[in-house]
Amino acid sequence: MALLPAAVAVVLFAAGAQGFAVGGGWDAVRWAVTACAVVVLLVAAAVAITVVRAKPAVSPTVPLSEKAAPDLYRLVRDLAERLDVPAPSAIALTPDCDSWLEDRTHPAADRAAKEAARRDPGAPADGPGRRRPQAAPVLVIGSPFLWWMRVAELRAVLAPVVAGTGPSAHPDIAAARRFVRGLDGAVADAAAPARGPVGKVLRLPHAFVGRIARLLLRSCHSHATEMERGVAAAASTRAQAVDYGLRIVAQEQVGLAYAGWDRLLTRVALPAWRMGRWPSQLDAGVVSALTELSRRDRLADGFTSRLGERPACDLLEEPGAADEAASLLAARLFHGGPAETGPDWAPVDWQQYPEEVVDRKWRTEAARLHQVLDTMGVPPTSATGGGDVADAGVPTLARVVEYLGAGNGSGEELAAGISAAVARDEARTQLRSPQPVPGGAGGDVLDLWGPDPLPLFPLQPPRTGTELLADHVAAMVCCAAVDTAGAAPGLDWLDGPALLVDGERRADLGSPVLSLVEDGDAGPLRSWLASVGVRTDKPVRLV
Repeated sequence: MALLPAAVAVVLFAAGAQGFAVGGGWDAVRWAVTACAVVVLLVAAAVAITVVRAKPAVSPTVPLSEKAAPDLYRLVRDLAERLDVPAPSAIALTPDCDSWLEDRTHPAADRAAKEAARRDPGAPADGPGRRRPQAAPVLVIGSPFLWWMRVAELRAVLAPVVAGTGPSAHPDIAAARRFVRGLDGAVADAAAPARGPVGKVLRLPHAFVGRIARLLLRSCHSHATEMERGVAAAASTRAQAVDYGLRIVAQEQVGLAYAGWDRLLTRVALPAWRMGRWPSQLDAGVVSALTELSRRDRLADGFTSRLGERPACDLLEEPGAADEAASLLAARLFHGGPAETGPDWAPVDWQQYPEEVVDRKWRTEAARLHQVLDTMGVPPTSATGGGDVADAGVPTLARVVEYLGAGNGSGEELAAGISAAVARDEARTQLRSPQPVPGGAGGDVLDLWGPDPLPLFPLQPPRTGTELLADHVAAMVCCAAVDTAGAAPGLDWLDGPALLVDGERRADLGSPVLSLVEDGDAGPLRSWLASVGVRTDKPVRLV
């Protein structure tokens, strides 16, 4: 389409040279078409240059050097040699249950490869029928796999992934992928917000290029999909000869690891992130969570026997450091926390989790609940802790139960107040958190976030007012149980914060709390409190 006006101009000039299409305004038509052709060619060249120079999206990962994991690099190279494919150029970790190959070549890397090929006489040179070799892609490995899987299982899982380096070295496939990534990068650049006066001036040209790139990307989508399906099928076929029997067992571990990782993030890590703490050993927590799942689920009885074999994390020189970096990246991806630790964003060990996360979470939510009641003008109740008149107005569970048990829509009003208070607290937290800088240094983490808002992959949708109110009432009940009945905060690897009574977890609090919040029925909760020995009239310590 870009060459069509130029072709028409050539035809018109050729016709004029041969004595056709002369006079009668044909000269004006020829020069008008020529001017249009020049403009179209210039625009096409600008679009092509933008697509070529566009930086495609790079997955946020934790780089893993060969010095940090020599045994893992050796395993991957041996696997590539068995598959007769090029070895990956590097290895990186992702805080997710997935593994893939990612091409991170750029013009500077291409120039370096060309220079290396020039210095090496035995390397294939550019020329007719010759194309310079492409740099091998980076192997990205899901960090939960390293801690849960055994070495043999990890090798079986990585076999079809590493086999994909063969098609990646094919010049036609590599060129097609570069083209698609360039279009994707151009679309992303056009969608990015304008920054500064220069960015505002270039906004219109970027938008035009983005529309052209989006049209081309939509046109080649089906072809790229079919190509990737063929590449995946070829890689899977090539990998069938490597540990075929073990791959079936390893795939079962992939599904189990994903289930445990999801519950660990949503029920264990997310409450900590909301409290300004990030668990620094998430991958080690996966092992505890899946071991607990194996204990509870009869379908997983055979999985605990695997734990005697060598875990794949032994292939790392410092598993704790890699786990900590992946845990911080997980917090950024799924919650949007800062890139570095600070006063309001500190790591927490699993041993400290009950005290620094669970107990603090309960008391913070209980304090917010009483603050909203104060704002609404709900009269406080009197505590009977010491019998002194200074005891009037201290926070007690009786105040909450009596207010919600009165009915008359009191729960809806309190839920609205809680939602507004939570929104204000979250807004203040975001203002205190430093914003990510594109291309900035975030430790060993590849910090290429660009203008994308954080979190990139939120774990849960926004909570409703009723859900928030139920959480706050349950937190108040747990505080009262700890302060008046000798209970203790605890950690359940599959369900997160837990209330321990006589060393045993009480998981039956949710239903009585919902009856009070949704129906205004305080009977079930009063019965539960009586069974535990909680005094509702005793004062509760808040944050």
